[in-house]
Amino acid sequence: MMKKIILLTALSISALFAQVKSSVEVPYIPFEIKMGKGFSTVQADCLMCHSFGYIINQGPQSRKFWRGKVNKMIEEFKAPIDKKDAKIIENYLFENYGNGKEQ
Repeated sequence: MMKKIILLTALSISALFAQVKSSVEVPYIPFEIKMGKGFSTVQADCLMCHSFGYIINQGPQSRKFWRGKVNKMIEEFKAPIDKKDAKIIENYLFENYGNGKEQ
């Protein structure tokens, strides 16, 4: 049993010493951030925990979807967002990243 633990530890640690002989480029993906009414609230309440990419990657969605996402952040992830800010965020997301449908 001890030999297995030592072997697994050695294999796990060896990955830390792996070297790449060529340069590695991380692609830069610019996210189109739409400025609009409520952006400062989104910036203060949402972007402290995740990047804007999380918002954009949702694709155009309904108001109900965005309301659900905001509520999920508050209820499940305990984001410190008050009701007034939640409505501002919902409106910003729907107006700038919505599909025009309420449902």
